[in-house]
Amino acid sequence: MKLIRRFPPVISCLFAALCTVNLTVRVRAQEMPNEYQEALKILDKQGDFKANVLKANIPRKDLNVVVDGVATPTPFGFGGWLAMTKGDGGMDVMMGDLVLTEDEVNPVMSALLDNGLEVTALHNHFFYENPRLFYMHVMGHGRPADLARMAKPAIDLIGHVPRHRSAVSEAATIQPGKIDTAKIAQIVGHEGEQTGPVYKITLGRDDLRLKEMGATINARMGLNTWAAFVGTDEHAAIAGDVAMLAPEVTPVLKALRSHGLEVVAIHHHMIGSQPTIIFLHYWGQGPADKLATAFKAALDELGQHGK
Repeated sequence: MKLIRRFPPVISCLFAALCTVNLTVRVRAQEMPNEYQEALKILDKQGDFKANVLKANIPRKDLNVVVDGVATPTPFGFGGWLAMTKGDGGMDVMMGDLVLTEDEVNPVMSALLDNGLEVTALHNHFFYENPRLFYMHVMGHGRPADLARMAKPAIDLIGHVPRHRSAVSEAATIQPGKIDTAKIAQIVGHEGEQTGPVYKITLGRDDLRLKEMGATINARMGLNTWAAFVGTDEHAAIAGDVAMLAPEVTPVLKALRSHGLEVVAIHHHMIGSQPTIIFLHYWGQGPADKLATAFKAALDELGQHGK
């Protein structure tokens, strides 16, 4: 008859705990799935796989960033990234935060949009930095290899867009002059107001019926889309703001970029509003009629993509 040795309860609990720790270590040390290895290879980037998330590193080691006179290393806040994790139906969700110079922002944005990805925010993280840096948030859904291929053209531009402007313009190129405002109004389909040399068209989003504490938030309260023009018919500048619902963001971005306007910010102006309103700011130069046509293309996307 074999004797069965019974361990005291304390030893049994310790043994169980050790097994649990061993299992936990194995989970944390799991190997990177082949599909994520392939994604990194396509991106030609290094990364790691933890907590079921692939993270591809896109650090700006090519930049020597000085913030308010302080030399700052890359890990201080200049490490861009893309991350993927499994979602429904075996598809991955990809999110990312890309660190870009001013000259890189719009070429990278166009490359992302043209390849089926979404740009969800554009903003700064610092004041007084040199060079000026902007942070672009990215989103996409698909298979890891497909997402990597979609992101690759944009990632390849980072660090390789020639700088075409000096930090401070030596001479102004836009001189206030006469613009055919009637023609601009005809193209846009709305009249504007003249204030000195600036002609500005402002449009509300009354279709959204936004309220705050029972008060109606209208164009005068900041729920508006506008375009300001200055210069001459041949050489004008435009700047403005577009108020959008989430489904309108990507179509509006595509409309502006396809007409050569630069997007300079994507953010919120209000917290807790229902529906959520997203604002983007843009800028451009060129013949006044072409700038008006670009603004009109963005306007045409509003109210066309659901709520």
